[in-house]
Amino acid sequence: MTPELTRRIWFTLGALLVFRLGTFIPLPGISPSVWEQIFRSQAEGALGMANLLSGGGIHRLAIFALGLVPYVSAAVILQVLPIISKRLRALRTQGERGRRRIELYTRALTALLAMLQAYGIAIALESVTSLVAEPGWFFRVTTVLTLTGGVMALVWLSEWITARGLGNGVTLILFVGLAAEVPAGIAGMLELGRQGALSSGMILSLLGSAIALTALVVAVERGRRRLPVQTAGRERDPPASLSFKVNNAGIIPAVLASWVMLLPAAIVFLVAPAWQGQLQGPLVTIVYAALIVGCTFFYTAFLIDPDAAAETLKKHSALIPGIFPGEPTAEHIDGVVTRLTVIGALYLALLYLVPAVLVAMAPVPFYFGGASLLIVVCAILDLEDHIRGFASVRTGV
Repeated sequence: MTPELTRRIWFTLGALLVFRLGTFIPLPGISPSVWEQIFRSQAEGALGMANLLSGGGIHRLAIFALGLVPYVSAAVILQVLPIISKRLRALRTQGERGRRRIELYTRALTALLAMLQAYGIAIALESVTSLVAEPGWFFRVTTVLTLTGGVMALVWLSEWITARGLGNGVTLILFVGLAAEVPAGIAGMLELGRQGALSSGMILSLLGSAIALTALVVAVERGRRRLPVQTAGRERDPPASLSFKVNNAGIIPAVLASWVMLLPAAIVFLVAPAWQGQLQGPLVTIVYAALIVGCTFFYTAFLIDPDAAAETLKKHSALIPGIFPGEPTAEHIDGVVTRLTVIGALYLALLYLVPAVLVAMAPVPFYFGGASLLIVVCAILDLEDHIRGFASVRTGV
């Protein structure tokens, strides 16, 4: 192990320890016992999933309760907006200057989203009897400042991890938050088995499905389709290739699909609150999976332009063996990307469907699938790549 790698490991561990400590510092003015009762009564729903992403911060109503969710949401929005904004599309082509401008927009949007979420949380907390010691504007302002400050501190911490630690800071913080809550979820599942609420067969099925889904994520996220490329006059050079991921879109299609699903839910909540129970069940899950598939094709079409790729190859006097330059190359690349997108879309839909079905079938005390599973696996794969990179530098490979 090189001194540089050792230094980066210790820096990363120290930064992640700061994150974990922040999830144990509670918001001021809250009754912990009242909140504990509320959380336990709703821990198996959306509140439990949000708590998983915050690393337990919501359960303890801590200063890091919002986690990095506002930052991730802002980053996704700014990745999608260039589809309709020429100005943002132009920034993506301006190199370092454009990247810094996009980072500035992301931080500003993160702060705005965090303040809006924090204010909504403050209002919701005040509406609960005996939860807030002194309701009023002072409590709302302090809650907004505390939660927003917590989000921005985590953004700053994640950037330092990326620059001076190992791996991607955002992914690592999300990973540590998820990993910290999984043991408690597994213990709760085993306790349900001891009480007879879950059969041994169901527990084994849940564990088996988790292992199978993890293996699927590793295989797909590592999967690449490489197209060999030949350059005129460089036949003796090492072979080059165009590389396409099986899952080019990442988790963004699932995020977009969830936003689309929120629209009818918000309308029903405002117009006909009594119908909210109708927005659950197998049909809604199937619609969500179909939206994931559609959003995967939509976002991949924005990410990868076969015509631009073919034009770039032509400018560099390069071609795919057996394929004529120009339009035939674009059609060939488009066919390859389309087939990969079909696989990637079905993979993402399956990744979200299987856990949802299992949770509907049994009173599982935790939700391990979808975005949470992708974050965990991708964080581990990213760490492995970074460590191998340092090892290869040391050995000169």
